[in-house]
Amino acid sequence: MKKIPVVSKQYLFPFIIITSLFALWGIANDLTNPMVSAFKKVMPELSNTQASLVQFAFYFGYFFMAMPAALFIRRFSYKAGIILGLSFYAVGAFLFYPAAQLESFEFYLISLWVITCGLAFLETTSNPLVLALGDQETATRRLNLAQAFNPIGSLTGMLMAQVLVIGTLRSSGYSPESYDLLSAADKAAIRVNDLGVISLPYIGLGVVVLAILVVVIVTKIPTTGEHQKMKLGDSFGLLFQNKRYVLGVVAQMFYVGAQIMCWTYIYQYVDHLNASLPSDEQVTATWYNMAAMIMFLAGRWIGTALMKRVVPAQLLHVFGIGGVVCLLVTILAGGMPGLFALVMTSMFMSIMFPTIYGIALKDMGDEAKIGSAGLVMAIVGGSFGPLLFGTILDMGGSGLADVDVLGWIPEVNFAFIVPLVCLAVVAMYGEISKEKNESK
Repeated sequence: MKKIPVVSKQYLFPFIIITSLFALWGIANDLTNPMVSAFKKVMPELSNTQASLVQFAFYFGYFFMAMPAALFIRRFSYKAGIILGLSFYAVGAFLFYPAAQLESFEFYLISLWVITCGLAFLETTSNPLVLALGDQETATRRLNLAQAFNPIGSLTGMLMAQVLVIGTLRSSGYSPESYDLLSAADKAAIRVNDLGVISLPYIGLGVVVLAILVVVIVTKIPTTGEHQKMKLGDSFGLLFQNKRYVLGVVAQMFYVGAQIMCWTYIYQYVDHLNASLPSDEQVTATWYNMAAMIMFLAGRWIGTALMKRVVPAQLLHVFGIGGVVCLLVTILAGGMPGLFALVMTSMFMSIMFPTIYGIALKDMGDEAKIGSAGLVMAIVGGSFGPLLFGTILDMGGSGLADVDVLGWIPEVNFAFIVPLVCLAVVAMYGEISKEKNESK
């Protein structure tokens, strides 16, 4: 029997180019996660809720643009969608320069929103395009191969954030009390310096995106799989009648919210932890966040192997429960055990996005092409989760432990109840989907 290649020679170069896009949105996502903490330090007048608007602006772009992206691709082509997505991405990145010059937090939020309008195009385009670049028997393996580059991009983004931003912010060297003692001129100089530091990696990323855009323009992208047979109204009708799909969109929204909160607020958790540790025992949040990403990668490989023996919906249920248990430890135990548990949560989150995606679109026909946009829109959970998390942090003031919930749980620990509830919803979706599968 002839062995079918995962990627045939005729599609190899387009596949490499499209796979680079998976890394690009991984870089943007995890370069941005630490910016909630960074902006809070550079602009101390911001509350935790206001600082969390960084994630609200970033992930709301997915909700706003995913469906228009799907309709645009449906009307034109995959290549046109990629070109427009990369254009949005580059423009948003370059807008960081005027945002720094104006020292405007609101301008930064607009810049982030524009970036994710571009990412919505790229994500809505890349997944079905990769599936179409070759034999359908190897489509799932091909998509898994491409998705493996997303965590690599995420690790790159985390490293950029630590080396280029967090590690060089002048404002990080001051406690709130000592910062208040500085003169207005000193504060202004630190602010100008640090806003420039925040902007620099995004502007550099914009240059890289422009270079990839040029390559895409001159590359022939196959048009296979682009033609639609079903009317748009019929696609929506079938989707809304499919309870597994509708619940999948909800589960995806809660999952993304949990992921973004765990990877964003690990920085605040560590800041609170370091406040109680001697200077020679203090830890660096970025290294633990990178450890979480390594656990995420390991969990994806482990989960993929387990799916040979375990129904994906059942595994989703078990992993959801595992994540809930880890976050319970973070909330109740705190300290280093809580930090280790928070890192371990990423292993249990690892299979959730693609597994929910696969369960929700299972046994679909042409309506899956519009349905995939709904699952990308669900990434808006990354907007609302951090906003709620930040609101809990602000219960007693702008600090991280102004209030002890139940008399002994610092608010920065207690706030992790929000991603805990989100992962409980994912676990429930896995159980419901397993029951539906068994009832057939």
